[in-house]
Order: sequence, then structure tokens, then C-alpha cells
Amino acid sequence: MSEFDDINARGLVLVGCGRMGGAMLKGWLARGLEPSAVTVIDPKLAPEWQDKGLRVNASLPDDPAVLVLAVKPQMMADALGEIPQLGDALIVSVAAGTTIATFEATFPGKSIVRVMPNTPAAIGKGISALIGNTRTTPKQLDLADTLMRAVGRTVRLESEDQMDAVTGLSGSGPAYVFHLIEAMAKAGEAQGLSPELSLELARMTVAGAGALAVDADEDPGVLRENVTSPGGTTAAGLKVLMDPETGLPPLMARTVAAATERGRELGKAAK
Repeated sequence: MSEFDDINARGLVLVGCGRMGGAMLKGWLARGLEPSAVTVIDPKLAPEWQDKGLRVNASLPDDPAVLVLAVKPQMMADALGEIPQLGDALIVSVAAGTTIATFEATFPGKSIVRVMPNTPAAIGKGISALIGNTRTTPKQLDLADTLMRAVGRTVRLESEDQMDAVTGLSGSGPAYVFHLIEAMAKAGEAQGLSPELSLELARMTVAGAGALAVDADEDPGVLRENVTSPGGTTAAGLKVLMDPETGLPPLMARTVAAATERGRELGKAAK
């Protein structure tokens, strides 16, 4: 018995199969979703998805279990204008900045779940935050949770108002980490390491520390203290990094705030 039995029987419509849509589709198929149950709507579908048994740009089923919207926010209005009501399908959106109210205007009376995943979903290491509208039942929210757990972990929000902060932190966060790797590699070069060696050290340091932070029982602050000897090299580096005025804490606060505010602006523009 598969966790996708109902979807396999009724069908799933995926609108947009780019990086995020494609990552989710790979996860679903790996966990038992039948290709023949999936209708993909994407006029620029990548060649890798051809001849996989999917229904590509075909007529939509009358009453699918789920409609997943995975197009870019700036393309959402056009996409919504072409989608029929599709019975009592659960509507799941992974588009940043597009509010539940926007979908309710297009799909009146429908159950809608808004999701914010992030790009590590491409390797099954994502984190997705979910919130449903007032019509969404616990069973439907569980279904959306099941879909997103195919590409990583999930958390459930108490209010849609939290979604912009989630976007600013975890949705945009991978780019911050990639830039951290870039900055660490450049700093290593400045101390005499070759570009190749410095980049490899930076990459693996961030990857290893991240894995340790996820798997360890301790708080990240405790992990930091565990590798910081009083008066040692790490302490000297952290003195700069943890400066309350010029260090990482105020910089990260401004970074996440800027991304959060941009999320709010996108949401207002979409109304």
C-alpha cells in the first residue's frame, strides 16, 4: 500500500516542472507515485521528463486529488487564468509571495495549502513550511505534508503572516550559505591558499558543520562552544564574527529582514 494510493487513483496535476517542480516530481515518483497518474503542464518541459510515462501537456483530469502550482510568482497570474476548477482538488502552491487570498479568488470554495520549500529539495534535503486556508481539513494538510516530505523535512505554520519570514530565512537562506562559502574561500586565498584548495576546504567545512548541526542533539551555540578553546584560533576568529555591531548577527538580521520585506512587497503586488 502506497501513501499515494488516492493520488494514483484520481491523479495529480503539476503546473510548472522547473527546478522545484522537477525536484518534487522526482521525490514523488521515488516514493510510489505512478507516472501515469501525473499530468505535467509546462510548455518548456526539460528533455529528461520526456518518455517517462507522464501525461505531458495533456487534457486535465476532471477531478484530480491535487493541483500543484510550481511556477514563478511573476508567471502565476497567467497560469491561473488557464486552469479550470478541477472538481474538489486540493490546491498546493510553492510560489513565493503569492498569498492564499489570491488563490481563493481564483478557486472559490477550494482547500488551499501554501508551501515555502527551498532549493536543497533537489537532493531530498529541503525544508518546507506549510499553512492551509480555513477550508483545508487535517487530512488534506497531511496530504500536502506527505508530498513535501518526499523532498525533505516539513514544518507547519500557525499563521500565513509567518510565511514572509520563512521565505526570508529558509527560502532565500541557501543563497546566503553559498555566499558564505564564496567569502570563506576568498578569505582562505587571502591567507595564501590556492583557489582550488580554499574552495574545497570552505565547501566541506560548511557541509560537515551543517550535517553535524542537524544530527547532533546539542544547540548550535553549544556546538560552537565545543570547538572554541579559550584564547585559541577559533576564539580569535569568532571575536570578529560575533561583534554585536559589525559582526554576523547584525548583518544576518538585516539580510533576513530585507528578504522578508521583499516577500511582503511581492505579496501585495500579486493582489
